[in-house]
Amino acid sequence: MASSSVAGWTLLYAILALITTQQHYYSNAALLPETLKLIETANADGPYLGLVIPNTYELNPLLRSPNFTSTDLIIDFSGRRFRFGTIATKKVILVMTGLGMVNAGITTQLLLSLFSVEGVVHYGTAGNANPTFNLADVVIPQYWSHTALWTWQRYGHGPEDELPLNSMRDIGCLNLASYTVNVTAGSSYDNLLNNIWYQSEEVFPIDGTPEQREFIFWVPVDPFYYEISKNLEDLKLEGCLNSTSCLSNTPKVARVQRGTSASIYLDNAAYRDFIYDKFNITPVDMESASVALICLQQRVPFIAIRALSDLAGGGSADSNEADTFNALASHNSATVVVEFIKQLAAASCASKMCPSDDVY
Repeated sequence: MASSSVAGWTLLYAILALITTQQHYYSNAALLPETLKLIETANADGPYLGLVIPNTYELNPLLRSPNFTSTDLIIDFSGRRFRFGTIATKKVILVMTGLGMVNAGITTQLLLSLFSVEGVVHYGTAGNANPTFNLADVVIPQYWSHTALWTWQRYGHGPEDELPLNSMRDIGCLNLASYTVNVTAGSSYDNLLNNIWYQSEEVFPIDGTPEQREFIFWVPVDPFYYEISKNLEDLKLEGCLNSTSCLSNTPKVARVQRGTSASIYLDNAAYRDFIYDKFNITPVDMESASVALICLQQRVPFIAIRALSDLAGGGSADSNEADTFNALASHNSATVVVEFIKQLAAASCASKMCPSDDVY
């Protein structure tokens, strides 16, 4: 790291330490001196690729992977544990977020605020809204959206009526009356829940004007990362639950157009079909869009990789498939992440003319 960068980090930590010195007796989230020293030590060895992971069952396959070498440096801060190590020639930080958009956003912002991070790879399992894909397939969307920021329109108003607070119409709406059941042929029907209009996110990029909002619905992943992910499409994945039970379709890796997130566990066939037909969604999860939005605002390269563990309510079984296929999907997602990092390390090394013994 350049001396000016080191000086910048040192100044940042000094300011943070000054601010939090008077608070550390009252707040578990303060940067204590020993934590600050560990962060400085870690950053002196950076930058890192940040691996942001929702849950322990998705984290553990990577921790057990022979491709991950731990440096034994662990930093606990604000309820999160940051693990340091290497995959191929890439220095990595692993951190688990916990469930949902808020946890994912907080964790990603902590990662980017505390550490020297060159990019973020988010991975885990997801529901599948796309009927052309199967359980245990791994998909890599080019765009992510948060589809639970709504304007819920009052009953009696329709598409031509004004929405409050300049709410947007261009993304479209979900008309709940369209999903009324047991309607007699030819009879009229309606629904007091009326229409839900999807809204863009407000974002405040670090290189923008403070308090001047920008709007975005489809957040793109990093184009360089996405191009590298094309090399993963021939990767062989595990297709067996155990020695006697295997899937009828061999799992595959594929790049897809769109994924979506919300702090809602989707297990409903009608809504699954709606978001696929309207938005061409493949993976449905609870964290990726939050990570994407933080990285967008912080101008940090980002990509998300999700293995399909269930059919989001669209299967023929009486219960959700995740109980059966979550472990297999978690294993496959970790396999693809490791290969992505190998490919990224090789591409990064080639562009920097690394010595031959540094090329994976």
